[in-house]
Amino acid sequence: MKKILVIEDNYEVRENLCEILELSGYDIISAPNGVEGVKAATTGDPDLIICDVMMPELDGFGVLKILNKNPKTNGIPFIFLTAKAEKTDFRKGMGLGADDYITKPFDDTELLEAIEMRLQRSAKIKSAFDQSDEGLHRFINEAKAHEEFQKLSENREVRKYQAKDFIYEEGQNARWLYFLVTGQVKCYHINEFGKELITNLYSEGEFFGYFPLIQETRYSDFAKAISDCEIRLIPKEDFSLLLFNNRDFGAQFIKMLANRAENAEQKLIELAYSSVRKKVANALITMADKQCSGQSENVEIKVVRDDLAAIAGTAKETLIRMLSEFKSDGLIEVDGTLIKILSIDQLDAIPQ
Repeated sequence: MKKILVIEDNYEVRENLCEILELSGYDIISAPNGVEGVKAATTGDPDLIICDVMMPELDGFGVLKILNKNPKTNGIPFIFLTAKAEKTDFRKGMGLGADDYITKPFDDTELLEAIEMRLQRSAKIKSAFDQSDEGLHRFINEAKAHEEFQKLSENREVRKYQAKDFIYEEGQNARWLYFLVTGQVKCYHINEFGKELITNLYSEGEFFGYFPLIQETRYSDFAKAISDCEIRLIPKEDFSLLLFNNRDFGAQFIKMLANRAENAEQKLIELAYSSVRKKVANALITMADKQCSGQSENVEIKVVRDDLAAIAGTAKETLIRMLSEFKSDGLIEVDGTLIKILSIDQLDAIPQ
């Protein structure tokens, strides 16, 4: 059963809306103002939001702005409901990313049709992008709003890379959006002493190399294959058209960027305040998640010590000492580049 959040300060209108939606088979949560609506959206996990524009404390535009900044809520279909029908309000609402705009008094059939259409469209976009090469094709095909996208999206090149091959290097012109079909890739910086600092790890079903395309700059880091890879190359022009001219594609991509930014911020906090023991434990957990997502016991990962040290933000010698301690503690088993994590939960429980 789909869940709908109704944010409306007028009691009679709110109750009327909730009754109509409940009779139509929806699970309903409601809020009497914008502040409570934001809380309900972040905790209630709704599939769609209907929100009044003119409300005390926080109006509908403010609600949408706040929800757009949250990775958890910025992809939820959002319909404005208001008694005002001026064109400026329509433009402002759509400019902020609203999916639809219905004026009061509203027709029940019109409202239900708008809700059904937005839910169906959202479900199709989500199901299309299932983090696989086939899913990539379905996702972009679903996101196309114009025929010219079809021509730009045809015949994308797939390249194969061996472990330790460069995908791109710092200073090169950015020409492609990369989609990792198989394998693993690391992105990293090199400091003045020649030491690597890994900034991102990518596994199957993930995009990388997008920031220079958005900013129209050269690459500021290096991307190298950790294992043998197959990578699909999406032309810069194709990506730009989808990102800036199609709201569905843009919303999904922005949500992905927001999630990555949140993860990067958390990683910086951990590097600043965690003990070396905790940093190495987190590095092992990160690699396990990339290579064996979903497993919690007897997880086998293959990683060279230099890469693991770069992820942990510590010296290789320190990393080796920590791995030896973990082995003595019965947390891991080591066989060359192969590390078996006996319990993810025990590693995660290591204190800061």
